[in-house]
Amino acid sequence: MTTHARGTFEIQLQPQLDEGVGDPTIGRLSFDKQFSGDLSGTSKGQMLATRTDAPGSAGYVAMERVSGTLGGKRGSFALQHSGTMNRSVSELVVTVVPDSGSDALAGLRGKLAIRIEEGKHFYDFEYSFAP
Repeated sequence: MTTHARGTFEIQLQPQLDEGVGDPTIGRLSFDKQFSGDLSGTSKGQMLATRTDAPGSAGYVAMERVSGTLGGKRGSFALQHSGTMNRSVSELVVTVVPDSGSDALAGLRGKLAIRIEEGKHFYDFEYSFAP
């Protein structure tokens, strides 16, 4: 059975400057999130991102570990992000890393959608548990 969790989150990004590591056109950032709503908790993660010369085109990948309560179940899980912007048209896929759930969230699987409106971040998390 698939369940939806909805709510908001706040994110704080921190650039990670590693001189001489990798290509200088690829930025690395760490982030901390605070989730509210049906998913209540925090996460920490890292992101790699790059822009192109075309306005509105970019790409990023990220991994984060979420700890908190989802649907009354407490535990943690990992999310994997893959996002692109093609001349301001975005495509984003955020999925639960298989077998990353711990404690009461063991067996968690699903996809999380992110929406940003007027500077505020919203999530819609469609999830289920492996039988």
